[in-house]
Order: sequence, then C-alpha cells, then structure tokens
Amino acid sequence: MFSPRVDDLARGWPGRIDGDRVVQLAAQTLQAFFTGGGQAREHAVYALEDVVLRAPVLHPPSVRIFDGDDFVFANPAAIHGPDEAVRIPHGAEAIEPVLHVAAIVGANGSIGGFTLLGEWLAPELEGTKARDFALSLGPVVLTPDDSGQPLPSWEARVAHAARNTRLLPGDVIAAQGIRQEPVRAGAVVELELAPFGVLRNPIGA
Repeated sequence: MFSPRVDDLARGWPGRIDGDRVVQLAAQTLQAFFTGGGQAREHAVYALEDVVLRAPVLHPPSVRIFDGDDFVFANPAAIHGPDEAVRIPHGAEAIEPVLHVAAIVGANGSIGGFTLLGEWLAPELEGTKARDFALSLGPVVLTPDDSGQPLPSWEARVAHAARNTRLLPGDVIAAQGIRQEPVRAGAVVELELAPFGVLRNPIGA
C-alpha cells in the first residue's frame, strides 16, 4: 500500500514495486487485490522516492501472534505503518520491539503474501496492556514464492488458526519473533530482515 507524498492518504492504494517505480493497481485494498485473484489493471506510475509506503493492512480483521505451536490475539486497532511514530504508553519509560515475519491471509483462507510485523512490548505495564498499544506492519508484501518462507510450517500455522473458525482476507498471522533491546523516546527503530527490507518507526513520548 502506498500514497504519493503530496497526498495525505492514511490508507493509500495497492501498488507493485518495479525497480525504482511504483505501479498503482486497480483495487481498493490489499484484501480486494487478493480476493480478485492477485490480478488488477495497472494505473498511474510513480517514482519510488515520491511515494509513502503505508501499512499493508490498516484494519486487519484479526491479528494472531504465534509462540511455539499456539498463538495469542493482538490488537488489530493498533496498526502502524512504516515510518509512523510509535508512542510509549502512559506508565512506561521504554518499550521493546519484537521482530516477526507475518503472513497475510488472501482468498479462501490461503496465504496471500508475507510481510514484517513489529510487536511492541511495555514490560513496565501489567497484564495484557503491556502489549496492547502498538503493532507495526510493512514495508512491503512479498508473494509466497518470493518470500523465502518455508510454506509447510506456515500452512500448519494457518490450519491451526482456522480450526473451528474461518479466516478472512487481511487477517494477519505472525510467527514467533525475535525480541530486541529496549528503546526510549527519540530513538528510531529499524527492524530488518532480508528479503523484506526495513520496517522503520520513530519512537515518540
């Protein structure tokens, strides 16, 4: 998802990165692109340096984060995009980022693509509020073929998530993450993993 720098669009449009260009695709959201079979007409072309990358899914129906063979739910209303400020919650002085690879569910409960997810923890807070305030998603979504992810492991996670329920396009399912060092207001956190690039967020008070 992207928007031109000259336009203040919170959600943006789906696009395909082609070298140093971004090609706008004729779909309202990434979910719509997936349910349309991963095909869409191409519209305007922008220079990559002239666009802002947005969260691939701004309002996912659900977010599940695995730790081993099971998962916990996270807050789908807490999504931040690349380069958006993550604010330290009241009652905490520092937060800890956790780097995850995440699958985004496409059509018919299949895996539409993979991206990075930054989970933010505030250990000074009690209970689930320690992890309820922010998630980062992006900067890009890679197809399953381009992601380098082991699909059998992911298919097992998706099957477990779908048991006795149904998955919707845009659902986010994250693998177990790597916890990073604590950071304070004024820092800029860069969560990096090849081939996904860098998910960058400044930390605000």
